[in-house]
Amino acid sequence: AASDVYKRQQKGWAKKWRANGWMRNAKDPALNPDLWEKLLDLLEKHEVTLVWVKGHAETVENNRCDCLAVAAANDKAHWLEDTGYDPAER
Repeated sequence: AASDVYKRQQKGWAKKWRANGWMRNAKDPALNPDLWEKLLDLLEKHEVTLVWVKGHAETVENNRCDCLAVAAANDKAHWLEDTGYDPAER
């Protein structure tokens, strides 16, 4: 969820996971390390401010993002292959 991305990035968890070989702790791997790696790389290249917005609060911008996300999810013709997905992680 987007709120998880915000929380984990703000607390620096993703950077710690990367430094620890994408392990959350001694036995648990971080989920979606390929996506976290891409996000961290982009955050290093660009000036970005992540702002948490309460979901389902009828915020105009949040509603617009939700519409775009739903439209993209439903547009299967343009889906990209998730090469980093590992069903064993579920």
